[in-house]
Amino acid sequence: MPELRFPPLLGYLLALVAGGFTTLTASPFELWWLAPVAAGLVYAGLPALTPAQAALRGWCYGVGLFGSGASWVYVSIHDYGYTGVPLALFLTGLFVAGLALFFAVTLWLYRLLCGPRLAFLTFAGAWVLGEWLRTWLFTGFPWLLLGSGHVDSPLASWAPVVGVYGLSLITALTGSLGVELLRRRWWALAPIAALWLAPLALPTQWSTPAGEPVRVALLQGNLPQLIKWTPEGRRVAANTYSDLTRELDDSIDLVVWPEAALPMFEDEAAPLLERVQSNLAPDTALLTGILQRTARGLYYNSVIGVGSVEGEYRKEHLVPFGEYLPLENLLRGAIAFFDLPMPAMTPGPAGQAPIRAAGLTIGNAICYEIIYADLVAARSRAADILLTVSNDTWFGASIGPLQHLQMARLRALENGRHVIRATSNGLTAIIDPRGNVTARAPQFEIAALTGEVTAMQGLTPFTRTGSWPVWLLAAVLVLPGLRLRR
Repeated sequence: MPELRFPPLLGYLLALVAGGFTTLTASPFELWWLAPVAAGLVYAGLPALTPAQAALRGWCYGVGLFGSGASWVYVSIHDYGYTGVPLALFLTGLFVAGLALFFAVTLWLYRLLCGPRLAFLTFAGAWVLGEWLRTWLFTGFPWLLLGSGHVDSPLASWAPVVGVYGLSLITALTGSLGVELLRRRWWALAPIAALWLAPLALPTQWSTPAGEPVRVALLQGNLPQLIKWTPEGRRVAANTYSDLTRELDDSIDLVVWPEAALPMFEDEAAPLLERVQSNLAPDTALLTGILQRTARGLYYNSVIGVGSVEGEYRKEHLVPFGEYLPLENLLRGAIAFFDLPMPAMTPGPAGQAPIRAAGLTIGNAICYEIIYADLVAARSRAADILLTVSNDTWFGASIGPLQHLQMARLRALENGRHVIRATSNGLTAIIDPRGNVTARAPQFEIAALTGEVTAMQGLTPFTRTGSWPVWLLAAVLVLPGLRLRR
């Protein structure tokens, strides 16, 4: 049967729709079955396009994806970046158009280097290599990966084995094989069935409890971002978190405050933290996100402990334009959005030891770091529980916090570890090793979320290896389609 082809304009429109479909696979929609449909729409007729046409199709897909799925950027720029509507729309559009170039480059290289031979395989491999590129280039932005929506799908049991990039590979391959089915190539049914039925034979849990349950309390102060760094904000934050902590009962083993819970540096917060510690039960530990500064003029976004706590963590992977400003000499002062309210942060060192508190060895990921699957896997190897603190106030009432929580759930599933997530205004949650939310605080409310977690032992295959086997497999899948030219 001939290749499925669209007029170029229709193909671009379908790619735009496919990007929107991918957003619908993520929270709060969670229509995971649309992910292979989206991949199939991008793949259909692709081998017949020129490299330039393929690049434009990829760019349209990226615009559809980030224009719908990363619309929360507008909230950060307009509501909290003191930027007018026209400029905020322009900057958001620039952000979306720039990120869409990752898909344009991926499909341009794919059509430039690969022919029609085994196109259904080479397309899936190229897709994952494109996601790999997006993970690290220009500090990386692995948000809304194709496999991220499968935490609740029949493919979920693959996650502890192959991780999110393996889920992307399976999804892209399902989409391209689905197109082959539409061409009446019935043999494609066999690999699709194998990919989707194999999870039935996989273990549902790779790790086991290694101790008694630990009672935790995650505090959510719900301090408005616009007043946070004012004198009033400092007073409100200090009173809110002190009062919430004082009201906890003595059965709590670990109390967690969110990222930068107190709008002050650690040395300024020391007297308050000492008073809070004096009101804690003797065996209760407190962890809080806080900003640190050193005598050498360095600033860190950190997690520190109060009470019987060993170690601290300094955020390693910083957010551009949020925690530091690229091309600072050129951009600072140009518009209000580029004027960071705090000094630029310094990245913490690689290979930091986990924190020890309440009998737990805790791997840390501050805010944005939880979306990096391999960074979290590396932390999980030496930890028996994972902690992520975040300030999702920047997202407002958008879909951003829901997507952020979904990715934290996938990290729990990939690594077979409880994840405790403390945020400033939601979504604060406790996640079990299978990625299920066992407790969640209401969003936009002051809350103290309590529950139990357990140290887990044993490593999942993904925790042991990380993503490199999937990236290697993706490269191997591309090889048969390469054109050999003089």
